[in-house]
Amino acid sequence: MRIAVSGTHSVGKSTMVNDFVQAFPNYIHEEEPYRALRDYYNIKFGKESTRFCNGLQLYYSISRAKQYCANTCDVIFDRCPVDYIAYSKYTANYRETDIDDTFIESFVTPVKEALSFIDILLFVPITEKHPVAFEEDGIRPTDRQYRIEVDDIFKKIYYENAYDVMPPNPPKLVEIWGNREERIAKINQAILEFL
Repeated sequence: MRIAVSGTHSVGKSTMVNDFVQAFPNYIHEEEPYRALRDYYNIKFGKESTRFCNGLQLYYSISRAKQYCANTCDVIFDRCPVDYIAYSKYTANYRETDIDDTFIESFVTPVKEALSFIDILLFVPITEKHPVAFEEDGIRPTDRQYRIEVDDIFKKIYYENAYDVMPPNPPKLVEIWGNREERIAKINQAILEFL
């Protein structure tokens, strides 16, 4: 089963992935691109991000997804190629770097192709059903408005089909929220329903 986790920052995605791998140790954990690349590249976020920063993370994400071409692989990805469309759109909205709508459109076809290698896509939204507090860990940005604006872009992508990123046989999209135990239970249920 090939599972990808998607959503804005500071909503508990990495914690959820770590909890999932503890509960299901047969799954390979694919680290989020930023964490995998940060020791080698100066990756910027938000209004300061660039084509290089987001392109680097996107194509790393795509390359990792394509490593698991067989649907018999058990892997969970902390982040998904779609995420770099959402974050790029945020940056483009502020027009402070070289990221623009033309650049974002260039991501659509590669993202759509990469999603054909994903079985289940777990979207972790900001929701009143289970608010998640900001955690200052020295890695995540702590601008609350940034988190909200990116979440709004994700919701347009997943709920309103912005950018039309889903392939002909799309991954199963599952919204995930709740406490840590509830999230793992929901993922397990999604897997059982997929099989």
